[in-house]
Amino acid sequence: MQLNTHLNIDSSLCGRVTKLEEGYAEVLLHTTRKMSADAQGLVHGGFIFGAADYAAMSAVNDPYVVLGASICQFRAPVKVGDAVLCKASVVSEKGKKREVSVEAFVGEKLVFEGSFTTFVLEKHVLD
Repeated sequence: MQLNTHLNIDSSLCGRVTKLEEGYAEVLLHTTRKMSADAQGLVHGGFIFGAADYAAMSAVNDPYVVLGASICQFRAPVKVGDAVLCKASVVSEKGKKREVSVEAFVGEKLVFEGSFTTFVLEKHVLD
């Protein structure tokens, strides 16, 4: 299956798609020192959210998908050097609306989970 959305994403910031199926995607983010929030190497949550959002968009896999809302929880800290695997599944579809569930793991440990409300538009949101 070919990725059809978010083709200009910087994989060093948001991860890269490692698995893509109909309604499902996995994104792997390798965390770096640039992502740290402090001297101890805590990764800023925005990078984890960005990877999870990218996974959600990839699971929908439409060129005109946009994020409408999200509810998320950070379950455990991520440190510089961790590899974060985001697993996204489309759980419902109604008209233009797609609800996507995302879980992110470092190894077997759940570090993030969220529900992403996305919309598939007829044209680019900036047009």
